[in-house]
Amino acid sequence: MVKRTSTIEIKVGLDENNVPEQIRWKAEDAGNDTPSTKAKAMLLSVFDEENLETMKIDLWTKQMQVNEMDRFFFQTLRALADTYYKATQNAKLATDMQRFVQYFGEETEIIPKQ
Repeated sequence: MVKRTSTIEIKVGLDENNVPEQIRWKAEDAGNDTPSTKAKAMLLSVFDEENLETMKIDLWTKQMQVNEMDRFFFQTLRALADTYYKATQNAKLATDMQRFVQYFGEETEIIPKQ
């Protein structure tokens, strides 16, 4: 039984060609006086319970630089590997994912090569 709900609001400002110019988000739990936060990119994945499929929204603004996108993906992939381990306790696959994250970080020069 749901005891409480919370809302996360995402507003995307688009140019005349429907390309994102601005992304702002706000979590209801942060408080009503808290202003929305600017972002240059977002990835949203939702697993559909009925169809057993993932629906996703990937957006980034025109201002997002390639090196920022590299860092964004490095941090996201690292977090996904951690989340995967927490959810499944599958240490072998989580470690393999972290190895790829290390490789990705080195290849994009987010982290120094070992």
